[in-house]
Amino acid sequence: MDNATIKEMLLDIQESQLDFTVTMTGKESTRVNGLYKPDTREILLHNKNFKTDTQLIYTAIHEYTHHLINEEDIIKNGGREPPHCSKSHTNYFWAKFHGLLDIAEEKGYYKLDMTLSPELESLTQEIREKYIVPNGHLMQELGKSLIKAHTLCDEANIRYEDYIDRVLQLPRTTAKSITKVGLLPEADADLGFENMKLVASQKKVSDIEKVHEAIKQGKSPDSVIAMMKKKAKEIDPKEKLEKERDRLTKTINELTTRLEYVEESLASL
Repeated sequence: MDNATIKEMLLDIQESQLDFTVTMTGKESTRVNGLYKPDTREILLHNKNFKTDTQLIYTAIHEYTHHLINEEDIIKNGGREPPHCSKSHTNYFWAKFHGLLDIAEEKGYYKLDMTLSPELESLTQEIREKYIVPNGHLMQELGKSLIKAHTLCDEANIRYEDYIDRVLQLPRTTAKSITKVGLLPEADADLGFENMKLVASQKKVSDIEKVHEAIKQGKSPDSVIAMMKKKAKEIDPKEKLEKERDRLTKTINELTTRLEYVEESLASL
């Protein structure tokens, strides 16, 4: 593949009105397989890192995801380039990336072909059957036990929170998640603990069904989470910037007050 072919493929996966370049560096890197430079809109691919086009395409789509999100951010900011955050691999990023991979598979550009390694296929089945599914059942039983422990604590006039904190030594958020999992139907244990938590976090029956269906379709956890997040209402770019200005002004005032306190404290020492 050459640079032009890669760019053409990316645009076929999803259009972009923001121009960009693709460059295979001809180099090998031990740090990264590729890089996206938002300021210059360059996708750099260290093609010496890859043994196959499939590996190259995976990285190209990864970096293109950064470009598409950069384009979205520019549109949200009224056409101006926003400051680029250090944290770029957000839940939204992974959800969008996985969605683009799905499209690439549908169009025949990319394939996660497990048949290339019968040993990996066998190991994958073993991981599911020996660890993921049993762990789901185990955590579900733990959830039921925590529910029972809560009842017994109440009957003995013992604070359940103290019991969780200092007897079981479980983080409260963890205990809460496991307890919710304990309320799920037995059949849900086959989903595995992490997916069970996604199901248990839904309140509406319709949302539970949506999550179930997405998991069965092979959607990644990030994709499921992004799917279930409520779409934020459209905000006028000017209104958005005004709100950000007010928030920043408040933060600056608070920091200024804190700085004055620190300086006065230092002066008195």
